[in-house]
Amino acid sequence: MSDNPAHPREGGDPSAGWLVGREHQLAVRIYYEDTDFTGVVYHANYLRYFERGRSDFFRLVGVSHSALLERPDPAAFTITRMTVDFKRAARIDDALLVRTTYDAIKGPRLFVSQRITRGDELIATALVEAACIDLKGRARKPPPGLAVALAPLFADPVSGPP
Repeated sequence: MSDNPAHPREGGDPSAGWLVGREHQLAVRIYYEDTDFTGVVYHANYLRYFERGRSDFFRLVGVSHSALLERPDPAAFTITRMTVDFKRAARIDDALLVRTTYDAIKGPRLFVSQRITRGDELIATALVEAACIDLKGRARKPPPGLAVALAPLFADPVSGPP
């Protein structure tokens, strides 16, 4: 994990997006493969875009999923709850922005707010609850380094989800 977790590491992967305040932003282009037979983005693909936003947020602040698995006390994350609201359709060639904010950490749970925009237009939103687990699937607290890396980016690290 980087020494300054609130900002990208020097030489970090430019495809991992960027931070604006405590919000991670990731550009996503819509390709033919993303659309259904009507020419709009197939609904399940929004879940993929949201996942990329969460994963690249971690990557940008120096948290590696593979490094979490290689620890002496391995950890991983599983989604336990996700509420998605679809507001508008995205179409081929659209340039979207996946915006991710980590809101709180409470025990083994992380609370995340996400939205996808096209310019000023809101396309979709997601409220996500993820649980940190060990390799046997049991809930566990996130590794201390992760909490330290994300703490400056939480909306409210004590009270729980918004």
